Order: sequence, then C-alpha cells, then structure tokens
Amino acid sequence: MSTKRIFAITLRHAYLYRRSLPRLLEIFYWPTLDLILWGFVTLYLQRSSVGLPKYVSFFLGALILWDILFRSQQGISVSFLEDMWSRNLVNIFVSPLRLSEYIIGLIVLSILKVVIAFSVMSCLAGLFYSFSIFKVGIGLIPLILNLVATGWGIGIFTIGLILRFGQETEVLAWAVGFLIMPFSAVFYPVDVLPPVLQKIAQFIPSAHVFEGMRSIINNAEFPTDHLLWASSLNCIFIFSAVWFFAAIYRIALRRGIIPKIGE
Repeated sequence: MSTKRIFAITLRHAYLYRRSLPRLLEIFYWPTLDLILWGFVTLYLQRSSVGLPKYVSFFLGALILWDILFRSQQGISVSFLEDMWSRNLVNIFVSPLRLSEYIIGLIVLSILKVVIAFSVMSCLAGLFYSFSIFKVGIGLIPLILNLVATGWGIGIFTIGLILRFGQETEVLAWAVGFLIMPFSAVFYPVDVLPPVLQKIAQFIPSAHVFEGMRSIINNAEFPTDHLLWASSLNCIFIFSAVWFFAAIYRIALRRGIIPKIGE
C-alpha cells in the first residue's frame, strides 16, 4: 500500500474545491442553514416550555452530530460520483492504484470535510445561540468517532450500489443516509418509536450514539453500553460494506461495467 497514491486520490478531489463555488457551498451553506433553522426552532421551544431547559442542547447537539455522520458519508459517496461524472473511473482503475488505497483516499477526504463542517457549525452555534458542543464533555469524542465510522460504512455501501446499478442510482448518495435517520432517533429517544422500529434501531450504530449523547446531557454519565454496541455494529457494518464493494468491483471488472458508467 502506497501513502503517495492515497495522498494523490485525496489531493485530486481537494483540488476540485479550490475554485468551485458550488462545491464550497455544499460544505458551508447547508450546515449553516440547518443550524440557523433548527436553532430558532429550539429557542422557540425552550421559551414556550416550562421545565424543559435542555432543548438547545438536545436539538443543536443532535444536529451537529448528525451533520458529522452525513458529511463523512458524503465525503466518500459524492467523491466517487465526481469520478463517475468526469468519466475518470477507467483512468483510476487501470492505474497501479489498489482498491484499498482508493477507499482510504476517500476516507481521508471525508475526514477533512467533517473537520471543516464541524468547525463551522460549532463556531456558529456558539456565536448565535451561546451553545458549545464541547460542554457536553470529553465522553462525546468516542461517540463522534463512531458516527464518522457509520458514515464511512454507509458511503462505501452506497458506492457499491452505484457501481452495480449505474449512474441512474446516483440519488442513493443522498438518500441512503436519510433512510436510517428515523431509526437513528436523532431528535427524539428510541422509546418513542413503535416496538417494531425499536428493534430495528437496536442494530443501527447511530441510534446508540444519539442515545448516548442524551444520556450524557441528562445524567452526565458515560454511556458504556451504547458505546460498545455502536463500536461492535460499526465493525460489522464497515467490514460488510468493504466486502460488498470489493465483490461488486470484481463483478464490474468481469462484465466490463466500469467503462460504460456515465454513458
């Protein structure tokens, strides 16, 4: 495995953002808009409800954490789409670049996007609403890492689907993440879901992360059980997603699908 080739993949996509206003808006505009919208909603709820002073912590904290998952997933799936739209997949996969190096390069890019989006949202939350995600405590760090890992698993699985079914399924790059959002209990506890959906949520890593966040805010206790569940499920998810993408890649090579993508 070559670190130079991994860096080359990351740099190739990073260059796209240097002079592209739409791509920069994708990083800065939507997180800012979401934060402003939900920030006003939480302020309204807090002022209208007596005895519920933690609305801001619950909603803004959940929003920032959800954006971390979403950006980590987008860093992989949308970057793959960039290669597909530019018909660059053939050039990439006929080079000495390994499949593992390509995936790791996209993961590094997703980390950069997560750091930027997280920084922007954290600063704006403090500036507009006097809310700091860091006040939740250091126990939030392993939960954030699990959210990033969940985004990676979703992103790798998504590009496998796109590679298998072609450009007409590119909407999955945005849809798959939101598909698990109701089961992740981002803005509400899992126990408000119907019993059947609660059982499904037990096998969604992000659901344990958001339950852990609410546990920390409410009781200042470290949610060990939720962290162990999220970590174990993420290991299974990422391994399964990588295996799925590698299997689809081998099928694509045998059938000659890659040169036809985007036509």
